[in-house]
Amino acid sequence: MDASQDSNSRPKVVGEDGQFYAVDEEVSLSGTPVEGWVALIFFWALGLTVFYQFFTRYVLNDSAAWTEEIARYLLIASVFTGAAIGVAKNNHIQVDFLYRFLPAALSRAMALFVDVVRIAFFGIAVVLTFQMMQKLGSYKMTIIELPMNIVYGVVMAGFAAMFLRAIWVMRLHLRRGYSVLERPGTEMTDN
Repeated sequence: MDASQDSNSRPKVVGEDGQFYAVDEEVSLSGTPVEGWVALIFFWALGLTVFYQFFTRYVLNDSAAWTEEIARYLLIASVFTGAAIGVAKNNHIQVDFLYRFLPAALSRAMALFVDVVRIAFFGIAVVLTFQMMQKLGSYKMTIIELPMNIVYGVVMAGFAAMFLRAIWVMRLHLRRGYSVLERPGTEMTDN
C-alpha cells in the first residue's frame, strides 16, 4: 500500500478549507462497574470536602477542623474502592517479562498460581480487616463523634470487592485458557 492510500483511509482533521474538524466519539457509561460509581461518589465527596476546607480557611479565615480528618477518610475510601476497579480490569502492576521465555505449560501454571495467590491475599485481607474492626470496638474518630469502624468497614468492603473480582478474573482466565501475564495487551472482557 502506498502513502497516498494510507493517508486517504485515515479520518481528516483539517478540511479542504484549512479549518480544524474533529468529532468526539460517543461516550458510553454502560460498561462502568458498580465499584466505579461508588468510587465516583467518594471522590466527589472528597472534592467537596476539600473545597469547603479551602473556602473556610482562605475565604472566611476560619478553618473547619473536621474537614482534614474527613478528607483523609474519603481518600482512603476512594483508594480501596478504586482498587477493586483495578482488579476487575486486571491492570495492577505486573511483571510479564519472564513469561515470554518460559514454556507455555509452565507459563500457564505460574499465571494460575498468581491468580490463586491474589484471591488468597484479598481473602486474608478481608478477614484481618474484620478482626481489626472487632478489636477497635467502639473507638471513635478524633474530631467527629463517629465510630472508626465506618472507615474500616469501607476498607473491608473494598477488599471484599477485590476478592470477588479476583475470583471473576481467575474464572475468565480459566475460560479463555490464558491470562494477561501470558498475553500482554489483551483486554479483560467477558467475551
